[in-house]
Amino acid sequence: MNKTTAKKYLSAINGSKRKHLTCEALSLHMGIYPELIARDLSEFEPMLAMDPSYNLRELVPALEEYIEEQSKEKKEPRIAVKKAELQQYKSVADFVYHKMTIGGLVDRNIPLDEKDLKVLRHLVNQELEELKGTKPSKKKRR
Repeated sequence: MNKTTAKKYLSAINGSKRKHLTCEALSLHMGIYPELIARDLSEFEPMLAMDPSYNLRELVPALEEYIEEQSKEKKEPRIAVKKAELQQYKSVADFVYHKMTIGGLVDRNIPLDEKDLKVLRHLVNQELEELKGTKPSKKKRR
């Protein structure tokens, strides 16, 4: 189950006026088969699939806790290489000269972060395409 599904179940349970809410009653309210509801909510109460008279209102605190826990998990932002950053360097050699040299000498111990490596990859791909005689492709990102 994902956070969105948990929110749908929570809002449907809270939106119902019944005091004792079973999978059958919730299925009529949501338009989902009771077996699917029981399967999804069995993460919180394993006996739910075997007990058709189980009150789903008892799962509200567990659902709220699950949604809160899922909301706290933040994904790291994706590192993107912008066109302006690529235009700073004419070639791979120019990138190496600017990033990896000190006073004209190449320092092998300079660490490259993820963004630098992505810039380098784009520069290498551009040079390979120029060697093949094709112009650089403009891929659409999804």
